[in-house]
Amino acid sequence: MTGLEREIRELIAAEGPITVERYMALALGHPRLGYYVTRDPLGAAGDFTTAPEISQMFGELIGLWAAETWSLLGRPAPLRLVELGPGRGTLMSDALRAAGVLPGFREALTVHLVETSPALREAQARTLQPAGVAVTWHLQLAEVPPGPAIVIANEFFDALPIRQFVRARTGWHERMVGLGPDGALSFGLAPDPDPRLAAPGQPGDVLEVGEAGLAIAAEIGARLARGGGAALVIDYGHHRSGPGETLQSVRHHAFADPLAEPGEADLTAHVDFEALARAAARAGASVHGPESQGDFLRALGIEARAERLRRGASAEQAAEIGAALRRLTGPGPDGMGDLFKAVAFAQPGVTQLPGFAPPAASVRAAQELEQT
Repeated sequence: MTGLEREIRELIAAEGPITVERYMALALGHPRLGYYVTRDPLGAAGDFTTAPEISQMFGELIGLWAAETWSLLGRPAPLRLVELGPGRGTLMSDALRAAGVLPGFREALTVHLVETSPALREAQARTLQPAGVAVTWHLQLAEVPPGPAIVIANEFFDALPIRQFVRARTGWHERMVGLGPDGALSFGLAPDPDPRLAAPGQPGDVLEVGEAGLAIAAEIGARLARGGGAALVIDYGHHRSGPGETLQSVRHHAFADPLAEPGEADLTAHVDFEALARAAARAGASVHGPESQGDFLRALGIEARAERLRRGASAEQAAEIGAALRRLTGPGPDGMGDLFKAVAFAQPGVTQLPGFAPPAASVRAAQELEQT
């Protein structure tokens, strides 16, 4: 039994069953024993791999997206370049290198990373040291100074706690985490239905509500409406809101029991992109997308970039580049192109953004990168 599991069992014994949302918050973010507080979870030696770790192409294209978007917004200066949940800093490092092709962009920006993990902050500092830019860390987006901003969130929203409700004859009952007959953690249902939920459903349907994610989407939307800028969210999830159970636990690159050894495995849920977009729009932002990650990256010119990288590469390197391209844009269980989606928010009045507008709007960025 992990130390965190012992604490959770004691909490439940004293106060009664806790919500799935609270369980996830403790498992991932407990100040001493939480999953993201105690480790670097990325890479072959960790539990999962994200797109920036698969290939430099991903971060480069995000950097070009940010630079092109800055230009479309009138080149505001100073600009806050913000990343939520920046992993090891790989995406930001690749983005800054590629974004240098647009004159003036690097000079206009200040870099802000929203990160709660001490271990990952250290990794980010090491990764970004060669970039030669000043970096400021924050615990939450609200700490980033006001003003025009471009916000990047790659695989951030999926790790935010969610609530789960199960449809019964009497209505939607919230799923809880309690103690089974043997004293182990187990799922159960609140005895009374939630009177606020009136969505239709069949007995046994599961409804997931990411209140924490919706609050952050609304915060981003309000910031952009007030101070200007844009945001790009890339994550795995579904285009439309609807019932479905997606809570999962991943450890050592394999699925695990979500209630087994809390604090030792990653817990995530699919992102409801329709709900995120609705929250940002209600806060005053314009919404662009969502698009599949494959379509988004192709619109930004990832195929041309892959071809450029293959020139002069060894046969082994060329094969690795091709495999990375298929992983990032391809369909099916081995590809991220369909499951992952991209959506953008922007200040009011913005009618097109790279990757979400007709392809011609993104061609210039790909051509600029072709020269590097």
